[in-house]
Amino acid sequence: MTDNSGAIKIKAVSYQDSLTAIEYIRTKVFQEEQGVSAELEFDGLDAEATHFLAYVGNEAVGTARIRAIDAKASKIERLAVLPEYRQRGIGTKLMHAVLSAIALNNKSVAIVHAQAYIASMYLQLGFAAVGSEFIEANIPHLKMIKYL
Repeated sequence: MTDNSGAIKIKAVSYQDSLTAIEYIRTKVFQEEQGVSAELEFDGLDAEATHFLAYVGNEAVGTARIRAIDAKASKIERLAVLPEYRQRGIGTKLMHAVLSAIALNNKSVAIVHAQAYIASMYLQLGFAAVGSEFIEANIPHLKMIKYL
């Protein structure tokens, strides 16, 4: 049976099992839309990360990953939503799921290198900017931290 309800669901997924969907979304958003090189986007760290997919009905439309940095902190990376699904709260729902997972893993700090244009979403989620804007993959970013 197909779920065409349009409801947004967020799932923690195995990278190996969900490789096709994760790579499709990240390639569309980061490489094709933003011009990030494949070498930067697919950095060899996916196997050690925890991955999430956002679904609308049965279609994977967004993704994010988290990596443990140390005993207290995890870094949220590769948050991406397909262009035609933006402005529906999918990125925010992904972030709520990711932050919950970080807290459940007894981490007290979430770190993100936010693209500057979307920093307001992270501010609304309780993150604070740390330091000055910097360039990563030729895109302005801000380091942001949230204490859980």
